[in-house]
Amino acid sequence: MRRLRDPDGGCPWDIEQTFSTIAPYTIEEAYEVAGAIEDKDWPALKDELGDLLLQVVYHARMAQEAQVFDFGDVVLAITEKMIRRHPHVFGDAKGVSTDAVEDLWQRLKAEERASRGPERGGALDGVPVTLPALTRALKLQEKASRVGFDWNDPHAVLAKIREEADEIEADLAGGRRDAAGREVGDLLFAVVNLARHLDMDPEVALRATNMKFERRFAAIEQALAARGKSPGESTLAEMDALWDEAKAAERAAAQPANAEARSGSDTCSD
Repeated sequence: MRRLRDPDGGCPWDIEQTFSTIAPYTIEEAYEVAGAIEDKDWPALKDELGDLLLQVVYHARMAQEAQVFDFGDVVLAITEKMIRRHPHVFGDAKGVSTDAVEDLWQRLKAEERASRGPERGGALDGVPVTLPALTRALKLQEKASRVGFDWNDPHAVLAKIREEADEIEADLAGGRRDAAGREVGDLLFAVVNLARHLDMDPEVALRATNMKFERRFAAIEQALAARGKSPGESTLAEMDALWDEAKAAERAAAQPANAEARSGSDTCSD
């Protein structure tokens, strides 16, 4: 990276880059790492982790040029942080549970912030606006929950979802499409809250649903192609029926695996 950024013989493109111009690539590489993990493509994961590491090196090199910090400082900082936040491994706090570890992590994190001086702003500060909207909603809700602003029962969140859906229905009935569109944001926020109460990451849940949609729509296209047709040449009713067939086929294919899993579980319990 030092060679690439060298004004004398380096790469013209790399020389021109700044923290701001490289940041989108850093985010993109992180998503590609997540994609390789989702696909269980381990050779691709190796490559994508290298690409992500390059982003860390890139930012560290630019910081070194600005005489702010260097790559060694980055490594040292995260090493010290991991040791400091794991006293149950590197210190005397032994034999703690997973829940206790999470509580300890948050307490130590708060102490670190306090040591840097009084925090400005409120309880929701520190959640980057550049996060994907679903993830940011989740982080905001987690922070609010830590100060007691939360429901205690997922059923209460489900009631909130129904309330938001009713508001959208009322706006549509009154011809207020713009207002209905804005209410969709409230509905999504409530759905994220339900996912959190069910211990589900909403990004993971939506990615899985996206993949399911792609898989079933591909089955529709294949079935139509066998009839010599395309989706554009078919009716919604025809495609909807094929969707139901694809859905039923997926469930039928999953049943033997589920039965085998149950059988194995019974055997282990005997």
